[in-house]
Parts: sequence; C-alpha cells; structure tokens
Amino acid sequence: MNISEASKKFGLSADTLRYYEKIGLMPAVTRKPGGSRDYGEEEFGWVEFVKLMRGAGVEVEALTRYVRLFQEGPATAGQRKQILIEQRAKMAARISEMNASLDRLDMKIAHYETSVAAHEESLAPASPSRFRGNSAGKATV
Repeated sequence: MNISEASKKFGLSADTLRYYEKIGLMPAVTRKPGGSRDYGEEEFGWVEFVKLMRGAGVEVEALTRYVRLFQEGPATAGQRKQILIEQRAKMAARISEMNASLDRLDMKIAHYETSVAAHEESLAPASPSRFRGNSAGKATV
C-alpha cells in the first residue's frame, strides 16, 4: 500500500506519516524498488500503535525511545516495559485531573439548572387570580 492509501486508511496526512518515520516514532517503512514507501502489516501495526499512543497523550520522546529500544531487540524488553509503565502513570494522573474537572463542570451545570429554575419560578404568575378579563375578553395583568 502506498503512502496515499495508508494516509486514507489511518486518517493521517502523508506528511504526518513521513514525519513519524523521520523522527523515529516508527521504524523505517519498507521501500519498493523505485524508492516509494510500501506500507504492509508491520507498518500498519506501528502506525496504529503510534496513533493510539499519541492520542492518549504519550510523549513523543517516550515513543521514540521505545521504538529505538524495540529495534535493539529483546534484551530491552524491561526498559520498554518501564517506559509504558511511566506513561501509564502519567495518563492515570491526567485522567484523574480530567475527572476532577468533569465533576466541577457537573457541579456548575447543576448550579445553573437550579438558579435558572428558581428564576423562572419567580417570573411565573403566583396564581390564576392575578388575571382578570377586560371588556374585549382579553386577560390583563
């Protein structure tokens, strides 16, 4: 699959895919004899991994370090695991902060719902007896 097709498949621009490869967010993509990129299953796996990790807020530096260690082989498995553990802890902290923000927003929304309801009640007529008919049969306040 060429870079244009891969771009469409993953919803990323061709420039983004080239950039990922250039800065080491993924290993070099296999090339065809003419030099154009040829995305296959292995590259798909890397693009999906990088896209997921970046979407989750994993730092570029951590990902490039992870990829470099991956390319060094199985002896680096412990270091790679440690990177993932550290990034997970950072993500959990962000989720906790976001949950606190969500709780605060819910509180503010509830406050506005309560105050708007109270305001609307204060604008409503106290009772139907406040209305009386005029000579044209229309109600007046």
